[in-house]
Amino acid sequence: MQLTLAQVQAATGAQFLGSAVADTNITGWSIDSRTAAQGDLFFAIKGERLDGHAFVNAVMVQGASAAVVSEPIADAKGPLLLVKDTLDALQALAHWARKHWAKPIVAVTGSAGKTGTKDIIAALLAVRYKVGKTVGNFNNHIGLPLSILRLADDSQVAVLEMGMNHAGEIRALVGIAQPEHGVVTNVGYAHVENFDSIEGVAAAKRELVEGLPKSGVAILNADDARVIKFSASHQGRSVTYGFAEGAEVRAENAQIGADHASFTVQGVRFETTLSGRHSVSNILAGIAVAGVFGIAPRELVNAVAALAPGKMRGERKVWRGATVLNDSYNSNPEAARNMLDVLRTEPAQRRIAVLGEMRELGQMSEQLHRQLGEYAVSAGIDVVIGIHGAARFLVESAVKAGAHPKAAIFFDQPQTAGDFLKDFVKSGDAILFKGSRGTQVETALARMES
Repeated sequence: MQLTLAQVQAATGAQFLGSAVADTNITGWSIDSRTAAQGDLFFAIKGERLDGHAFVNAVMVQGASAAVVSEPIADAKGPLLLVKDTLDALQALAHWARKHWAKPIVAVTGSAGKTGTKDIIAALLAVRYKVGKTVGNFNNHIGLPLSILRLADDSQVAVLEMGMNHAGEIRALVGIAQPEHGVVTNVGYAHVENFDSIEGVAAAKRELVEGLPKSGVAILNADDARVIKFSASHQGRSVTYGFAEGAEVRAENAQIGADHASFTVQGVRFETTLSGRHSVSNILAGIAVAGVFGIAPRELVNAVAALAPGKMRGERKVWRGATVLNDSYNSNPEAARNMLDVLRTEPAQRRIAVLGEMRELGQMSEQLHRQLGEYAVSAGIDVVIGIHGAARFLVESAVKAGAHPKAAIFFDQPQTAGDFLKDFVKSGDAILFKGSRGTQVETALARMES
């Protein structure tokens, strides 16, 4: 969105300092001096490690139009807008801009599959509408406001991702974005360390549905027993999707292979190169949302066929005759099982799972890692490799479940795992890379390929 400094001042209550000109146009929005561009408004956010105020003059030199600050800047090289709290100002401005833009917003949350589902929904809505969306996974109390401000003025609908790791966070995001429609993909153990139980995670996800207006629609995964109950928290319409017999948008006659899937929805046959049952579920969410916007399944066939995985989100390639599945962007117990299910369908001499530690599991970490190791063996995975920390437990569990000790190996660092894999992986193998962001499993892949 393009706004003027006067509009920013009105939305935030900021005080102009220096040479601020009210009718100056803002053409971009930034909190990061490394990526600040000409015409941006820079918000000097105080983080745990860095204070954005230290970079204000640097972004001015880079061409920023102005900066929002909570304290004066000595010898400021450009106009400033002084506020009490810069993060509060960012959120207040995003809320104002959302109301000023005044187009429909679809919000997406869930323990796994948020980003992929968000991208699919946006792609399917683009059959008829100009769509704005969250770029990457800017889905928290800072990323969501930036995503709103970065929507194109002429977008007709927006698809925004909402993440959380504490109760109340989604409620706050809903207050900023005021979505008309909400999609919940699933409830799982991601971020369970901050909750007493998985029921606490469910309650936090339910905040999206609770915050929808009566005129809005809740789009719910019928295959998740917790999610399907969320319809009781919404006074308006709910639409269900999934493989379950009662789902309104249901996949029938599904055939799911290693590198493709086909299925029928309401008499229309779809083909996709996205892998796995979970990908089909995400597509069903997209078809359901498109239906809410009046787009019939038959209009979506080509858009579904054109879907492609995002970076490090199910990417597929061949390296030295081995099939490599790169899903290393992030991980949690549900997402890891989904990708093991994909790996098990690969036609390969050996199926190798490189599984990094899953973070933010708290007291349940050991149990959930052990369960994943057992699941890998039950899924017919030939070699299980764990990387860092609690991944040691999944390796131990795999051995107890029947894996040969030489086929279940733990490495403390991704670099050493990659060095091992360089000579270990052979032509005809299929190898999956999956792990939490902080484990940097992609480093093992890069080292293997080097």
